[in-house]
Amino acid sequence: MTYSKTNNLIGWLCFIIATATYVLTLEPSASFWDCGEFISAAYKLQIVHQPGAPLFLMIQKMFSLLAGGNIHKVAYWMNVGSALSSGATILFLFWTITALVKKIIWRTGEELTTGKLVLIMGSGAVGALAYTFSDSFWFSAVESEVYAMSSLCTAIVFWAILKWEQHADEPFADKWIVFIAYVMGLSIGVHLLNLLAIPAIALVYYFKRTPKPTSRGTILTLLIGIVILGVIQYGIIQYLIKIAAYFDLFFVNSLGMGFGTGVAVFAILLIAAIVYGVMYSIRKAKPVLNLALICFAFILVGYSSFAMIIIRAKANPSLNNSDPDNAFAFLSYLNREQYGDRPLAYGPYFDSKAVDYNEGGNIYRKGKEKYEVAGRKFEQVYDRNTLLPRMYSDDPQHVGFYREWMQLGESQSPNFVQNLGFLFSYQTGFMYARYFAWNFVGRQNDEQGNGNNRDGNWITGIKFLDAMHLGPQDHLPQSVLKNKAYNRFFMLPFILGIIGAVWHFKRNQKDAGVVGLLFFFTGMAIVLYLNQTPLQPRERDYAYAGSFYAYAIWIGLGVAGLAEYLFKKLSPANGAIAATVIGLLAAPVVMAKDGWDDHNRSTKTTPRDFAIDYLESCAPNAILFTYGDNDTYPLWYAQEVENVRPDVRIVNLSLLGTDWYINQMKYKVNEATPLPLTMADEKYVQGVRDVIRYNDDYKIAGSVELKNLFDVLVSDDDNDKLTYQDGSKENFLPTKNFKLTINPEQVISTGTVPSNLRDSIAPSMDWTYNKNYITKTELAMIDILAHNDWKRPVYFAVTVPSSNFIGLDKYLYDEGFAYRLMPLKTKAETDSTAAQQDNDKLNTGAMYNNMMNKFVWGNMKNAKYLDPESTRMIGIIMKSFNGLGSSLLSEGKTEEARKAVLKSLDVVPDYNYSMYFTLHRYYTIDLLYKLKETEKANKLVQQTADYLESELNYFYDLSRTRDGVQNDVQLGMSVLNELIGVTAENGQKELNIKLTNDFKSLETKFMSSAR
Repeated sequence: MTYSKTNNLIGWLCFIIATATYVLTLEPSASFWDCGEFISAAYKLQIVHQPGAPLFLMIQKMFSLLAGGNIHKVAYWMNVGSALSSGATILFLFWTITALVKKIIWRTGEELTTGKLVLIMGSGAVGALAYTFSDSFWFSAVESEVYAMSSLCTAIVFWAILKWEQHADEPFADKWIVFIAYVMGLSIGVHLLNLLAIPAIALVYYFKRTPKPTSRGTILTLLIGIVILGVIQYGIIQYLIKIAAYFDLFFVNSLGMGFGTGVAVFAILLIAAIVYGVMYSIRKAKPVLNLALICFAFILVGYSSFAMIIIRAKANPSLNNSDPDNAFAFLSYLNREQYGDRPLAYGPYFDSKAVDYNEGGNIYRKGKEKYEVAGRKFEQVYDRNTLLPRMYSDDPQHVGFYREWMQLGESQSPNFVQNLGFLFSYQTGFMYARYFAWNFVGRQNDEQGNGNNRDGNWITGIKFLDAMHLGPQDHLPQSVLKNKAYNRFFMLPFILGIIGAVWHFKRNQKDAGVVGLLFFFTGMAIVLYLNQTPLQPRERDYAYAGSFYAYAIWIGLGVAGLAEYLFKKLSPANGAIAATVIGLLAAPVVMAKDGWDDHNRSTKTTPRDFAIDYLESCAPNAILFTYGDNDTYPLWYAQEVENVRPDVRIVNLSLLGTDWYINQMKYKVNEATPLPLTMADEKYVQGVRDVIRYNDDYKIAGSVELKNLFDVLVSDDDNDKLTYQDGSKENFLPTKNFKLTINPEQVISTGTVPSNLRDSIAPSMDWTYNKNYITKTELAMIDILAHNDWKRPVYFAVTVPSSNFIGLDKYLYDEGFAYRLMPLKTKAETDSTAAQQDNDKLNTGAMYNNMMNKFVWGNMKNAKYLDPESTRMIGIIMKSFNGLGSSLLSEGKTEEARKAVLKSLDVVPDYNYSMYFTLHRYYTIDLLYKLKETEKANKLVQQTADYLESELNYFYDLSRTRDGVQNDVQLGMSVLNELIGVTAENGQKELNIKLTNDFKSLETKFMSSAR
């Protein structure tokens, strides 16, 4: 068999293995985070969050057609799309590795021996399969996210430059360069990570085209590659659109023509300029200029997928993030202006003081006939700045983390050295090197890590090595040993990669430098560019998967390095076979063995099912306020794709502060009617009423009716505004005491309150607003509440932070996964001795019906793997069932209480996922004893006590390393003590004695440690 046929055959075999792996382990429905949004948007070709991924959405739309009209299979087939993209990535990785090894061990004119063929193919298979089973890549391969397709784009362009290098001396070889440019243009419509391969590609081009490369030439080429990257990132992606936008501004505002005219003129001029440039380059025989212009043109052709964004935005789909239907809105969308900015090369420390500001250019928005000025851009000037600002965020939580991580005193200001220390120790050492080690060294568990010794760290599986950076490993707890992400690779893939890198630099320094450059730009360069703040809402390892791809190349080359050593003792053929077998065992086999169980999501449907539960918590035609990604995106998926409760209007409070989102709330979506928003568009457009500040100079007595207050907040009368020193006038909040007068007949007729609770209806809802300002978010909420007239039920998802309740906490009643706003008297109004604030209020009738008859549970109990986002919801579920059971029991509904508590045991996994869960376990145990379910209670006591003892023994070890475990120790000991009490109360003498002895033993340990 020829080399080419063998290379193709084994490459496709790796593709089949990888694709089969991903299809077998992929999630059957939508996953958490962005997946629900992407699937919803792809299904109906809608607009996702900035900066968009139009090509990804269009390709995923094609995969959705394979569902054949079965809406419940749409997500599955889109996930298959990611699996196939990931499998294709492995295919091109295999061909990349074999091309690199072939260049070194099989030179032109030499005989291709069996040993060489086995070594080339073995290297490719080991490296490709190692990346197949790498943690970060596998995670993205089984869900409908952009990173799988983005990785494919990177794999294709890096393979293509090696293909060009192989044929560079042949006629028309530069077609490969044009192909690379086209794929990069296309990749912009997926994700920008692909562009980071450009500096490495530039070096391959330089080394091939230069007979005698020099250090100076290499550095210059590298700089040129970085410039090309910058030109595409900023010049093509952003500034071309910016120029087009200002063309449109001129044609619309100055010449009085229609919106989009200037963009069309600019496009025509740009095309004409490219055509002229190409013709000129041919006429004057300028091949470099010709190639550059053709590549530029093909990048633009690929980039043109973004036309879908504007086209679909003009159609006003249900999901229309930022509504980028005009040049300036589209420019803002591409620039990710919604997410703000961060300093990169120069900026403030976290404790720097703003002393001035620089005024920038105008911010434009689309008006009725012209573009209007929405405001001006401002840049704050600080008293202290530094190069490469890494500790820059003034968020109090971030400030506290900076000080703790860098051991800064409460009043100590950081200096440049400490600033760089954070870059190397946290952003590089913790947020990158830790992720790298997860993939090739081992992983402690899948709990999100923020620097403690217990969560999300890398491990080797070699006890003394792990003890060096995590403390004692003698009493590893259940939270580690039973966590399915407890992956021990014993550093074998990492060591194989080191062998490969050393061998590569020794045998071909130029190619090794190219791979090293790819490794750097997709790893450390991203660390520098992202400049991440601490306490991220999720682990960010997916952002660095490109560098893990580059390292997998070296893992493959490690086989060749091993073989070179084995050739001293074995024949070339046997040495190649032995090296391949060792490589397969050391990397892909060990990685697959430990990684399978924590990547197998094939039996988990929690994101979709929890989304259904949020929606089913609501009464018909409800308004449901949500806040974060995971309590919004899966709900969009459930409604937009699976048509679950299309009557519920989802309102994301994180987006409600924007004019475009408020506009969309005025439209009917699916079966949900528009929100009762009365504000005219001009009352809340960008730049108008962005922030309304509280001012109590008027000293208003009592509470103000919400409608009257709203009228003042949106009034354009100068008498309703404050005048500032610069002469500007702005609305203000004159009081924090709000009131909604209640008409009992109205709230009963609309079903807000059952008729049997007529006597519990409050004559008015009085509450204190909980902020010193009102943003558009709160302004829109006030408008909705003031003008809803109780015609539509109003809910807050249980995951919405209480700070977003605008002070309505005491009128919110739990009905499952959502709190319903109900105008009922509080305990303080019916009982003078009661506390002023009611907590954990339940609408038991609705809650029981929802949780027992409507809710679905994502197969939590029997799923082969639950991701951290799913397990975090378990605490909420246990709390809800416990609260429901307790309320039913207090109401004398013993049988209903029994059914509710037993239902919780049926749906919630037995395993304790965190120390916090044990508190809810205790309340369940207490209820089981009260309900005379003694056997079940005893079993749960034993499980919980075993978990507590395991964790507390581990905490004792960690307390000697000064890892902050005091709070967890106190919680664990407290729950164990409560278990002692509840078993004593219920006559479980034998169990009580065991728990008491365990408690005393642990107490003695910790007391001796404290001394």
